[in-house]
Amino acid sequence: MLPLFRTVICASLCLGLASCGLPRGAGFQSEVLAASAVGPAEDGAEPVYDFAVYEVTRATLPALQSWPDRTQKSYPWVTDRQAATSLIIAPGDKLQLTIWDAEENSLLAGTGQRATPLQEIEVSAAGRIFVPYIGDLRVTGMSPETARARIEEQLTQTIPSAQVQLVVAPGRVNTANVVTGVAAPGIYPLEYRNTKLLDLLSAAGGIPPDLVNPQIRLARGDQLYGIAYERLLKTPSLDTTVRGGDRIIVEPEDRYFLSLGAAGTQAQHTFPQNSISALDALSIIGGVNPGRANPEGILILRQYRAADLRSDGSGPPRDRVVFVLDLTSADGLFSAGQFEIQANDLVYATESALGPALTLFNVGTSLASLSN
Repeated sequence: MLPLFRTVICASLCLGLASCGLPRGAGFQSEVLAASAVGPAEDGAEPVYDFAVYEVTRATLPALQSWPDRTQKSYPWVTDRQAATSLIIAPGDKLQLTIWDAEENSLLAGTGQRATPLQEIEVSAAGRIFVPYIGDLRVTGMSPETARARIEEQLTQTIPSAQVQLVVAPGRVNTANVVTGVAAPGIYPLEYRNTKLLDLLSAAGGIPPDLVNPQIRLARGDQLYGIAYERLLKTPSLDTTVRGGDRIIVEPEDRYFLSLGAAGTQAQHTFPQNSISALDALSIIGGVNPGRANPEGILILRQYRAADLRSDGSGPPRDRVVFVLDLTSADGLFSAGQFEIQANDLVYATESALGPALTLFNVGTSLASLSN
């Protein structure tokens, strides 16, 4: 009598589990794609949804990839021009003059002296400096060598044997400000006209390795330029020349995508590089759950702006779009490797129909063992 009672109880438990459903971490593909139907199918027609669904395949990929990236920040970048190496003297620079005089009765040097260092001179807002026996002399726009020769030429009219030594300490006009995102932020003098951006970042201690996908912003006057650090390293021709007054900001990537459902991880993921494919994203999230996920139903949910909508196929027909990836076919895998993820995308791994069935089978097996 007792074995029969146990059998009846086990059968009742199994039927109860089957009737109420098992807890799942994700929806089936059919459930997700049917959840937002705005009207039932009539006369055998397809139901009407408030979103569009596209399979990512070799046939559809070219059109899908031409749709706008609604989240990618677009900044112009500076067209570099090769400049001469020497500094150009500007207002605010400080000049240290030393005058050498071989005359016995020098007008500047004391008895037995041949070199006379003058007090440091700051270039005025008008671009002039005062030099003894010359007066005010305009030096802005000149290289240090040109200014030295000009001062010496003027001075020899009074002191025939005079020779001039000139050292320039760059002022604010000939400096650049590395604001943030480096080991040693600060104001750095530009001792040469062809100082490159990467050279300046290196002088500032470099970018910390833990800064995710660094983005460089260069403020020049009222214009803001931008480029990814990764791209700057890979394309040397984009390493632009820094100008006096430039402000450089290095900031971490702020774009991210989400992963939910039967994915390897359910979290928010920052873009580790400037562009990532759907396969990159799946690798970042640790793939999908092998015991639960449906590899034919990897969904990427994306919302577009109203201004991006198109009726001719050159853009999304609806603001809500679901892209379907099939990881069980070569075409699906290749296409996923070329399909680019956008910021705020949701990578959703749907549940396999076999998952609950296997769970129910395991529960039944356990109960049968208990009954025995």
